[in-house]
Amino acid sequence: MTVRVHVDTSEDRMSQQTIKQQARRTAREMAEKRRREREERERRVIDLAERVMVAIGERDAAVAETEKRAGQALRELTEREGLSLGEAVEWCGETITVREATRLRRLAGEPQAGDDGEQDSDRDGAQGGDDAALAAAGSGGAGAGSSAG
Repeated sequence: MTVRVHVDTSEDRMSQQTIKQQARRTAREMAEKRRREREERERRVIDLAERVMVAIGERDAAVAETEKRAGQALRELTEREGLSLGEAVEWCGETITVREATRLRRLAGEPQAGDDGEQDSDRDGAQGGDDAALAAAGSGGAGAGSSAG
């Protein structure tokens, strides 16, 4: 006697199809979850980078303001009080170099919003060279007062 077992392939196909559908759905859900996580991370990175740039911009603005004030004071020492730049540096406890003092004076003399002030910078540079020689001779060498930076 032969017993025949009937295998219903239509049910088997349905279960295979269901498995594939679930796998596709799960893969899409995982891909969507990873995409959201990447977007959230990118938003955090952008926010942090923006905070860094704002802080650096604020620092640069503060440095520019304080350097301009120092330059104005150096201009007063040299123009109103008649000191050479080397003497002004000595009076400042040699916390800056003559080269730095020259740069600060230029900053204080720079015109605002694009006015033409090239002649002043050139004149200061020439005077700064003479003052640098005086300061080097008066302070015992080129390395004196180079702690600023």
